[in-house]
Amino acid sequence: MKVDGNWFNERTVVKPIPELLENIEEREVLRKIKKQKIYLLALLLPFIMFVIGFEIGPLVAMIKNSFYADNGIQVTIDQYITIFKSEFYLQAIQNSLVISLFSAVTSVIIAVIAAYSITKFSQKIQNRLLMIANMTSNFEGIPLSFSFIILLGNNGLFTLLFSKIGGDVFADFNLYSWTGLILVYIYFQIPLAIMLIYPSYQGIKKQWKEASSLLGGSTLSFWLHIGIPVLLPSIVGTFSILFANSMGAYATAYALVGSNYNLLSLQIASLVASDVALKPQLGSAMGVLLAATMIGAMWFNERMMRRIRRDLR
Repeated sequence: MKVDGNWFNERTVVKPIPELLENIEEREVLRKIKKQKIYLLALLLPFIMFVIGFEIGPLVAMIKNSFYADNGIQVTIDQYITIFKSEFYLQAIQNSLVISLFSAVTSVIIAVIAAYSITKFSQKIQNRLLMIANMTSNFEGIPLSFSFIILLGNNGLFTLLFSKIGGDVFADFNLYSWTGLILVYIYFQIPLAIMLIYPSYQGIKKQWKEASSLLGGSTLSFWLHIGIPVLLPSIVGTFSILFANSMGAYATAYALVGSNYNLLSLQIASLVASDVALKPQLGSAMGVLLAATMIGAMWFNERMMRRIRRDLR
């Protein structure tokens, strides 16, 4: 076939002009997307540097330091052997696990009931109650401990008030005991649990209750077969967060009981910032075990979420 004096093979493929234009437009779009990604990475650079400098860096240093002897020169695993051979340090781990489990379970149960109660109010009152819960969830640490000391200590306001009016309710209560410590832990965990569980109630539709009632289901059967399964992912996730929050709590326990009770966070602080005996390598090893416990709680949460939620399977 002859075209304008040039011979072409019939199998010759000539690319249409529209297709060429489409390729040019596609390359232009890809170039713009790449430019946007570079711009976004530049904006995220300060945050990335912050994470590396204040989170990843200290974590790597802690793991590295945990494998050194007390002299800081020899590489060894003696620090971990010391922890697992010492009944004192094992008791610290056990005490932290017990108080974290108990406070997390109790707080979740109370928060489930409290969050459901909040949903029964008008939207205006709900917003105010959530605002109070949000403020209360940030009230922890040393200020919280001193508040409890002022109110429920040996010479606290309520302690003296009830003793004066003849109803000595707090006669057998000791704020500086194991019971008092658990009470304070539960107090600062409940508002956080309410904030985390409350949004899940918005996923329970009113039509579901009506359909269950029309089919002859009772209120109890609705919550057992529909309501609680819907809330379960949120409950499991909240429990995991509360457990990790309790394990890492330091200021509240230190301000309330000092070193009178053997907790993992208090032992770590005493080993790295003590005026008597500094053992930062041993403290780093205990810090690694604390981090491993929290990672284990997160792993358990993920496994449970995959079992409960169908969209993650």
